[in-house]
Amino acid sequence: MKHLVNTTLAAAILALVGCATSPKASKTIEQVMEEGFEGKQSLCAKVSKGEGSAKDLETMVGLTYQLTLNTPPRGDLQSWTEKTTALHAAAKALAAGNPGAADQWKSAVNCKACHSVHKPN
Repeated sequence: MKHLVNTTLAAAILALVGCATSPKASKTIEQVMEEGFEGKQSLCAKVSKGEGSAKDLETMVGLTYQLTLNTPPRGDLQSWTEKTTALHAAAKALAAGNPGAADQWKSAVNCKACHSVHKPN
């Protein structure tokens, strides 16, 4: 019995530590969309045209990271994770000036692919 109590207590402590160290989103999906992706003059549009400054690219890296920390309002979490992780990786590649980063970005920033399965009706 004592072993069971100790095991249960240890599991509870590990769970609390895990929650305390897991990053939490500081921006909602809606905030990220408003700040970076909405409209023809958006930061995303600017970056997609190759007109983004280094600061713009770093902002996009931060915004896409925030997406990875959120949970989709609809659809499969695995799909959300794949799409947002690819988008964040592409933003990081652009910011780093990696060869092929523009093509990687254009492939990852497929609004319809994400909205069709994750955006609420």
